[in-house]
Amino acid sequence: MHAPASHPSSGGADRIAPDGAGQNFYAIDRGLRDLLRLYLQPHDFSRLEPHFDRLGALAGGQLDELARTADKHPPALQARDRFGRDEDWIDYHSSYRDMEAIAFGDFQFHAMSHRAGTLGMDRPLPAVAKYALQYLFVQAEFGLMCPISVTDTSIHLIRKFASRELQDYLLPKMLSGDLATMWKGTQFMTERSGGSDVGGIETTARKVDGIWRLTGDKWFCSHADADVALLLARPEGAPSGTRGLALFAMPRRLRDGSRNAYRIVRLKDKLGTRSMASGEILLEGAEAWMVGEADRGLKQMMEQVNLSRLSHGVRAAAMMRRCVNEAMICARHRVAFGKTIIQYPLLRRQLLKIIVPAEQSLSMFLFAASAMDRATAGSRPAEDCLRILTPLLKFRACRDNIPVATGSMEVRGGNGYIEEWVHARLIRDAHVGVLWEGTSNINALDIVTRAVGKSRTHRTLAVALTNLLDHARSIPAAFRDRLRTALARTLTLVERVAAEPALEANARQAASALYHITSAILMTWEAAQPGADARRALYARLVLDHRLGAQDPLAPGDDEREAAELVLSQRPVSLAEVVELLD
Repeated sequence: MHAPASHPSSGGADRIAPDGAGQNFYAIDRGLRDLLRLYLQPHDFSRLEPHFDRLGALAGGQLDELARTADKHPPALQARDRFGRDEDWIDYHSSYRDMEAIAFGDFQFHAMSHRAGTLGMDRPLPAVAKYALQYLFVQAEFGLMCPISVTDTSIHLIRKFASRELQDYLLPKMLSGDLATMWKGTQFMTERSGGSDVGGIETTARKVDGIWRLTGDKWFCSHADADVALLLARPEGAPSGTRGLALFAMPRRLRDGSRNAYRIVRLKDKLGTRSMASGEILLEGAEAWMVGEADRGLKQMMEQVNLSRLSHGVRAAAMMRRCVNEAMICARHRVAFGKTIIQYPLLRRQLLKIIVPAEQSLSMFLFAASAMDRATAGSRPAEDCLRILTPLLKFRACRDNIPVATGSMEVRGGNGYIEEWVHARLIRDAHVGVLWEGTSNINALDIVTRAVGKSRTHRTLAVALTNLLDHARSIPAAFRDRLRTALARTLTLVERVAAEPALEANARQAASALYHITSAILMTWEAAQPGADARRALYARLVLDHRLGAQDPLAPGDDEREAAELVLSQRPVSLAEVVELLD
């Protein structure tokens, strides 16, 4: 049941509920542990589980402590050295450097998808494992995941599109596990004239004596001091708009060790991600290498954007999980009016509103990562599914992260508003998810007008979801029929919005509906697997009732006491216990 109410004899610190510090974030996450057994091959799971457990302990321990310190000591730009030379470098607190050692040195996040040798594996890690590790890391530190991810995705673009000569020069440096010599990557896209409207980019490229030189002003550059940056520029004579943009790789230092001709003008004073340096970059004839074909720059860059979108969805899922951890430990220990607050019906309902979106995003990112693994192995249907799952996850999980973070803070009360606790940082960091790699509007339009309207990938996704329902035979047929009906209605909605330009304002509604029905079917199928925890079917029912069903705002809500009792319990839940609640 619930932790008994404590009755301290004094009004001291023992009345303050503990937080998640010191917990193993893998060991306490039943959903992640169960689903990794389902989405990973058994031999991969057995080899990698010790690393999941180790990172879970680090995320709740050393990494968490380092992240708290790094957030309080943000990086600082130093423009000149003591001789007055323009060397513009960034000073980081030692806590940030220690986190880099764990991420790039110990776990080698940047290389694990690209070569054998990380975490003792004889081949690159499957995407499911990589994103599960990101999920655990981000529960402690969000800011550093940007340099980690953009180095990973930059390697992908260079391996796929760069010339053999450029690959031979860059990849050994970028894939190195030696922090003293490795090169980290980044992506500089945004300009004052072109954010979401990439066609407005003004940076130009001019070839001088066989060398491309870039001139322009990049406005929001995360990981500003990376060793190599991928960016878009318009070669002289190229057409306007996106058709004229080419992709370039720009090194921080040239082959002779000298600085390239660009400056970090200033660092951004940001709401969140304070540990990581974002700045403004002035290009003053900087040397760069063209990557791939000159007239396909944006198409090539969009591969990095989409990989980053998937990672952002994982990061949102991770932060929501941390919010769940914090809310649950507080609810089980905080005493008000003689009872632990988890015993109060309103608080229990609030906890459900925090837990369900977190569990939806967990299923969605693991399913998307599984699709990536199958697409890499050559499956065209999996590639189609990944095409639509990526913006779906980015769009909805990043939006859900904001109210979940606020709801978790409210569980702790006034202490949650104090910077000494993790909630303030979780709330600040949550907001960047709806900005980086496209706003909610941009991602919703990508889902509806492109993935649905042009590529028709929603149909491939629907086939996959229907197949999962067909194989979830232990779930009551009536509940599966409700899901089938909701899926059919959702497909009708998204197709209509895609087909009728006058309905563009409904793109978010359609994208949200597709996310919710997809996650509900996934969680239903997961609950039906042998040995699975069946509370995932209850999450699906709550999604169906509250996100896809009609609600009368002037009528009392359904009685969900039994569902809340099972969801909030600290024991495994059997399918037999939830069957009646699904009806």
